[in-house]
Amino acid sequence: MPQSPPAPRRSSATPSGPPGPAALAAKVRTMAPSMTRSMQRVAETVAQDPAGCARLTVTGLAERTGTSEATVVRTSRMLGYPGYRDLRLALAGLAAQQESGAAPAVTADIAVDDPIAEVVTKLAHDEQQSLADTAAGLDTSQLEATVAAMATARRVDIYGVGASGLVGQDLAQKLLRIGLVAHCHTDPHLAITTAVQLRPGDVAVAITHSGRTVDVIEPLRVAFDHGATTVAISGRPDGEVSQYADHLLATSTARESELRPAAMSSRTGQLLVVDCLFIGVAQRTYESAAPALSASYEALAHRHSPRQR
Repeated sequence: MPQSPPAPRRSSATPSGPPGPAALAAKVRTMAPSMTRSMQRVAETVAQDPAGCARLTVTGLAERTGTSEATVVRTSRMLGYPGYRDLRLALAGLAAQQESGAAPAVTADIAVDDPIAEVVTKLAHDEQQSLADTAAGLDTSQLEATVAAMATARRVDIYGVGASGLVGQDLAQKLLRIGLVAHCHTDPHLAITTAVQLRPGDVAVAITHSGRTVDVIEPLRVAFDHGATTVAISGRPDGEVSQYADHLLATSTARESELRPAAMSSRTGQLLVVDCLFIGVAQRTYESAAPALSASYEALAHRHSPRQR
């Protein structure tokens, strides 16, 4: 008889608690695309008017959004809160932050006829917002667990395609420069071929903004089945990739537009997570990482200096 697949090891990837006020707006932006239309109305309403919604009962918010009490409760839970009461407390905290001037103004999408100076301003704002949202929503307990696994890993395999593949290559070269064995595989066939060689003590990292990229999920599943510690860096915490991730590192879901597709908007948050992982691993392995990093700088120094004639 065929063997059933191993049960997902997801206990360690459970979020440490409901998001605080600073993370609520980021959570709404991240989760809204995967919600139903009625749940989106609730999420967008609480994000746009936290002060007003904090004064509403569950019945009042349902009436304001044209939904049901059950939809309000489901939205609260999808945003990471046990119930609507906890969401109201976070809304009150977010409203207080906005009143103190902590919330940035939201700029419009980039238009075809925008002057280049305005494009710079809008992109800078969106990049800053993506970084802030990712930082606010990042589960530091999951980050620390991933760092610990990488610091002692025999090897680290990273999977990504398209723009996520470029981010994966950035992570691989950073880890290589501090003496770790790390490789990024952007070819799905090669990724699966190497994933079958992983075992307990190795780390596999999948980078996918959508959480549904088959060419990334498949090698992570294979690594998962072979006992490697698996990590997902994703903008969709509820995506399929999370089923095979021991540790989940969520990135922000920035606003997309015709002139700023997901490949651009997702990369900023992913690069922040990559840099956090690199610094964390370098800190834990400092005695070996510092000499390795110095040696790599020294080996490349002559390539960054003018040639002597």
